Amino acid sequence: MRSKTVLILSSNILPFELTILPSKAYLVGGAVRDILLNSEQDYIDLDIILPNFVTKIAKKITLNYHVNFIVLDSKRSIVRITFNKGTIDLAKQNGNNVHKDLKQRDFTINAIAYSFHRQQLVDPLKGLRDLQIKNIRMIHINNLQDDPLRLIRAYRQASQLNFIIETRTRHAIKEVSSCISQVAVERIQTELGYLLQSFNGSDWLAEMGKDGLLKVILPGLNQNNFYYLKQVNHKILLLINKLKRNELDIFFDFNRIRDIYNNNLVKRVKLLCLLSQNPEVAVQQLTYLKYSKNDVKILPILLKQISLINKQPISRKHIHSIFVETGKNFPTFALFSLVKNINHKLIFEMIYRYLNPHDRLAHSQPLITGRDLIINLKIKQGQKIGQILSYVQIAHIEEKIFTRKEALDLAKEIYNKISLI
Repeated sequence: MRSKTVLILSSNILPFELTILPSKAYLVGGAVRDILLNSEQDYIDLDIILPNFVTKIAKKITLNYHVNFIVLDSKRSIVRITFNKGTIDLAKQNGNNVHKDLKQRDFTINAIAYSFHRQQLVDPLKGLRDLQIKNIRMIHINNLQDDPLRLIRAYRQASQLNFIIETRTRHAIKEVSSCISQVAVERIQTELGYLLQSFNGSDWLAEMGKDGLLKVILPGLNQNNFYYLKQVNHKILLLINKLKRNELDIFFDFNRIRDIYNNNLVKRVKLLCLLSQNPEVAVQQLTYLKYSKNDVKILPILLKQISLINKQPISRKHIHSIFVETGKNFPTFALFSLVKNINHKLIFEMIYRYLNPHDRLAHSQPLITGRDLIINLKIKQGQKIGQILSYVQIAHIEEKIFTRKEALDLAKEIYNKISLI
């Protein structure tokens, strides 16, 4: 993993000589904002605008430093150069000067430029003041409409930076919230992902719901969805208090407690909170948002199992089937069950079983295999073998049999009964 560092506004952050850039080159966007906020970086991601000759300058850099560049947008002259320690995007400025370029951006905190040559900040829209008061303020409502993904980015950046969204900006977002339907769902999914993995992202997702953005993306959301979202961090804290450090490592498949909230497991649980609790509708929502085939397959299964576990009483056979159905996704099932306040005593019993690699219910090892049936009982390959093994496995988890011999004896008995039918 890369070590994090705090960057400063200086030409020293460039992985090439400053003399390659023209005097009117400016560092812009999130990099300027984050450096001014003293944010730690584990990867350099710089955006530089140039008055012209973007491709020519990119070629010069790649030739001198033996790196590669790709064209991201030929129409807008945007290229990306990849170095070992990060990426540099070069783009032709919008308008005939830096001020006009900055006025076409989304929020004032992202509309501050830095001149490497003059070592000066350019801040025509008072973005520095908004950084100081932790305020996200739009430049103009038209800028939000030009790229409606900026509507979601307001909440994402508020979450990541721990800022507030200015009241006038929120009113504008509400006014044009329907524009979000114009955005490619892949881009929406990416922004949702940032919010789902942010510690306070749940609060800002709820605010998005209040402002009308989520109903365009996930129609049918209600207060229960937002209640579940706000429960996630509470239940993570409950797990931290109840489980030992090594148990947390196994459960979250992670090694650093301070990063638990950014874990993929937590991200998936928060996504489950936003989905319809009807597995069939959840499939439609995940498909619309273009989530992976694995998510479309697994997450509805978890929803189905959670609805079944609410029914009492629950047998050892049922508990075993949950472990089988959920597999490596059991921690997601368990955390979401806690979020929905389903039988905490039972869920923690299952968690402890999952954490014990020798537990028979959670990690059952079959006493016999299909090959054993073929060799020892002379049973031919076919469907009967699967049926017999299933019966034997259930008897094993219900602690009716314990040894391989008992398993073979039971298999023979079952086979004889099936043969008579």
